[in-house]
Amino acid sequence: MSADVRAGTPRFALPLTPLRPSLAQIDVPMLLAALGLALVGLVMVSSASLQIAETRLGAPFYFATRHAIYLGMGIALGLGVYMLVSLSWLEKLRFLALPASVAVLLMLFIPGLGREVNGSLRWINLAGFTVQPSEIAKLGFVMYLAGYISVRKAELESTWKAFLMPLVVLGMLAVLLLMQPDFGAVMVLGVAAMGMLFLSGVPTRRFLLLALLLSLLAALIAFAQPYRVARLMSFMDPWADQYGSGYQLTQSLIAFGRGHWFGVGMGNSVQKLFYLPEAHTDFVYAVLAEELGLFGNLLLIAAFTLLISRIFLLGAKLAARGWHYHSQLVYGIALIFSTQVVINLGVNMGLLPTKGLTLPFVSYGGSSLLISAVMIALVLRAGTELKGYEARQRGRVSG
Repeated sequence: MSADVRAGTPRFALPLTPLRPSLAQIDVPMLLAALGLALVGLVMVSSASLQIAETRLGAPFYFATRHAIYLGMGIALGLGVYMLVSLSWLEKLRFLALPASVAVLLMLFIPGLGREVNGSLRWINLAGFTVQPSEIAKLGFVMYLAGYISVRKAELESTWKAFLMPLVVLGMLAVLLLMQPDFGAVMVLGVAAMGMLFLSGVPTRRFLLLALLLSLLAALIAFAQPYRVARLMSFMDPWADQYGSGYQLTQSLIAFGRGHWFGVGMGNSVQKLFYLPEAHTDFVYAVLAEELGLFGNLLLIAAFTLLISRIFLLGAKLAARGWHYHSQLVYGIALIFSTQVVINLGVNMGLLPTKGLTLPFVSYGGSSLLISAVMIALVLRAGTELKGYEARQRGRVSG
């Protein structure tokens, strides 16, 4: 008998769900928020990349076209996952998530597959497309940890061994990510892991010592490389070296300053004209701030707030029902989204040191867009399964 059953914790026991769940049961506000953010992303990527694509490639709509293709693929993939992938089936295959995550990260180091850009080995070349393994690893790790927590929930609340085991796994993935290097992805996975373990009921006192140790480790990693030290120094006073280490941040702040209340108008950004590096990727939010102003900023933040809050709310409902795998998977996805949003917005506004993290659904990046679509589809599917189960229960009671 499993530990959680002995402790009286209700195990996940969902009846078989139909192969084609009803679209009428889908969380419409969550879906509209995700689609709205994706459409904003398409518009902003198009606006931010026109000049750079024209100059470098002779095709002004190169990045916009590729982003639109990935968006279409993401919608199709998300629909397929929502319609076909039951989370009860996914739970049975959870043991494959961690080996798959390690495998895709190791593929970077295979000659001919890994692609290095700007000193970072973060992409794999596959049939003319580039895939970022760290995006796949984020989802894979959350799937693994959700399964681990659902099976060992009682042990996690009572023993250190069960608590430390997933952190060892996290450390293994962190080593592979730092070899790229991708410190931002390590931070996202770390926050997601800590959040999921905390929400599973692990005693708070364990996090105090661990938080101290992780803070020391993060400081050692940050100061181990000169470029990370330069980023930290420039973050604290970017104007001290505005044409060197502080260049990206000062240009981003100028974009925010030019935006004022309602922006300079769509397509009229000056900072995207080679002043702001990576304007269509890491700093697309700064371009949005310049073109749409504070009003556009607040609308974007409101959309993210609606999306993430509804995901957390669904996770709480699933946890209350006792569906631990469902709830932890949903919580993990919410933590990934919220961490990336906070870091990306913080970097663009000069509140956090520069990190190469995309803004979900908005920044240019095919891998991020596809994985984000899959994650939203899994959350929507979890909500549909919950509504379907509750509807069947009400039908049995009334009958």
